[in-house]
Amino acid sequence: MQANPQSQRVWLCDSSLRDGSQGKQIAFSVADKIDIIRALDEQGIPFIEAGNPSAGPKDVQLFERMRSIPLQNSRLVAFGATRRKNCRPQDDVGLQALLAAGTEYVTVFGKSWDMQVDQVLRTTLEENLAMISDTVANLVAQGRQVLYDAEHFFDGYRHNPTYAMQTVRAARQAGATCVILCDTNGAALPAEVGAVTAQVVRQLGGEVGIHCHDDIGCAVAASLAAVEAGARHVQGTFVGYGERCGNANLSTILPVLQLKMGYSCVAPQQLPLLTGTARHIADISNVILRSSLPFVGSGAFSHKAGMHVDAVHKNSQTFEHIDPGQVGNERHILISEVGGKAALLHSVKKIQPDIKKDDPVIEQIRETIKKKEMEGYQYESAEASLKLLILGHLKRLKPHFKLDMYRIMGEQNSNIFSLSTAIVKVTVGDGWEMTADEGKGPVNALDKATRKAVTKFYPAIQKVRLIDYKVRVVDQNTASAARVRVLIETSDGEETWTTVGTSRDIIKASLRAIVDSLEYKLSRDDGSL
Repeated sequence: MQANPQSQRVWLCDSSLRDGSQGKQIAFSVADKIDIIRALDEQGIPFIEAGNPSAGPKDVQLFERMRSIPLQNSRLVAFGATRRKNCRPQDDVGLQALLAAGTEYVTVFGKSWDMQVDQVLRTTLEENLAMISDTVANLVAQGRQVLYDAEHFFDGYRHNPTYAMQTVRAARQAGATCVILCDTNGAALPAEVGAVTAQVVRQLGGEVGIHCHDDIGCAVAASLAAVEAGARHVQGTFVGYGERCGNANLSTILPVLQLKMGYSCVAPQQLPLLTGTARHIADISNVILRSSLPFVGSGAFSHKAGMHVDAVHKNSQTFEHIDPGQVGNERHILISEVGGKAALLHSVKKIQPDIKKDDPVIEQIRETIKKKEMEGYQYESAEASLKLLILGHLKRLKPHFKLDMYRIMGEQNSNIFSLSTAIVKVTVGDGWEMTADEGKGPVNALDKATRKAVTKFYPAIQKVRLIDYKVRVVDQNTASAARVRVLIETSDGEETWTTVGTSRDIIKASLRAIVDSLEYKLSRDDGSL
């Protein structure tokens, strides 16, 4: 894609640490925030909205600590509101906290919707304009570059376009570097966002930005429409987290702008970091990255149907819109009963590239997979277990440890959860280790105890942790004797992998998946994979 001739640069501002932290079940420590800032800096995101220093001591501490941490590509942005009504800027506690954060760039938000001014601020339209103007002018006079967030702009423009425009003019005339139009309720359609943005760009002049929420599932499309209409600053969160339904997803917007629309957002060498950055931020946020997420999801370049797999091998453009490597992702060929021989051959070649398609081991692996699927296994979501199975058929699997025994004991701890203790014994060569650990339930205890024992022989296992656990009943008609399938997702901070186990005993099924997860890590580390 050639560079867009109109204006080649679009500036991205990530608000994961501020807007993203308002998402359900998301909470960051100061250390978490610093970790995410470093990841975004390496990714090349120009602006990072790090927090609101007037909201609490955590963000104050963050800005203090960041003064001694140099950034290569990013600028931190402190966030706050316009001055309070009937208050001078120099007397406003929030504005003083904003200045004390010490960042060159600050974001302040103000009201664009006359209804909000009347019913929420409970002040006059004139006072609201003064609040905007006074705030921006005061910050500019203090040497700050001001990014002005026009809150509820599209709702305000829909109801009273004249007043909405007056608010952004007040910010611009007071010296705002960029005026960002916010679809705060996330209800504006992309066509409306594009049309209104075009009007603002034409009438206001200077740099205009966009900030969309995803309440109707249009945040990404609306953000792109705004860029097409002339916006050159896009705010969002890196994997779309945020209040209610989330924010515009920058891990989708960035590659679309750069690969599909010809704009420059990050350096070419930084684009392949995209998938790793998204997964790292999801890991820190303690949430599961949706596998179907464009560009960065584990299923974004996955193929299952035999004809599709065959076509992709002949020409990847048949079913892939880009090379997965451009965004740091990879192609996955899902192995199942509908996958066919071509899919299996592709998976085997990833481990042994010189194998021929007529090698008898291919059919042996295929028959084993069929037999395992009859027992309840499913490998399309458990590629790590599949690789171990293939490695075994190729006579290259070297078991790194043997689990000799395990025992689980449980007790009720108040009304909160059942506390379980697991005892395990593992053997490695002539050595052995027996250890115990506690967990919230038997599987958690078993996972912790097994990793603890294996870590004595293989210290790298200390980095490994279970990040997701799923159970499904395979044959429900057999009631209490039903076979269950357990999928375990594991990470060492660099890679994430999934393993599978089945049994009529949920503990045994879980243990098989746990053992596979550790064997995969060790096989990868010793070069077998």
